[in-house]
Amino acid sequence: MKLFNKLFFLSATCFLLTTALTGCTTISDSKEPANPGSLSPQAILKFTDVPVPVGLKSLPEQSYSFESSGVRVGVLKYRGKNNPDQIINFYKEQMPMYNWNLVNIVEYGQRLMNFERENETCIVTLQPMGWGNTLLIISLGPKSQIVSKRAKSPVK
Repeated sequence: MKLFNKLFFLSATCFLLTTALTGCTTISDSKEPANPGSLSPQAILKFTDVPVPVGLKSLPEQSYSFESSGVRVGVLKYRGKNNPDQIINFYKEQMPMYNWNLVNIVEYGQRLMNFERENETCIVTLQPMGWGNTLLIISLGPKSQIVSKRAKSPVK
């Protein structure tokens, strides 16, 4: 009986070890593009009318997007070693090609670029992350429909 228990234990251990090792080699957690320096394939979260510069890596675990009845909302995050000045120039040149109008740029530590069009706004944020890395955040949503109501005072 002792021999049976030892063989069973040894067989079970070998089976579990083989399964674990094979599983680790077939499941790839790498999100690096196959060809460094090229754009990775368009992610599900990426908006087709908001370009992203080459060399930035998508951070899908920190991003989200939602679209329903023509209303889009999302925050997409990317990381890379691109020069922030080049990224700013990229968006100044590229966004008008997608019918986005530059509203303003705010630069103080991080950089914010506000774009808008008829019913939507897009905020492009660049944050330095250290070691030459830059975090790019693209926030997209509908324009606010705030209507101010003025209290009418009686005219005398």
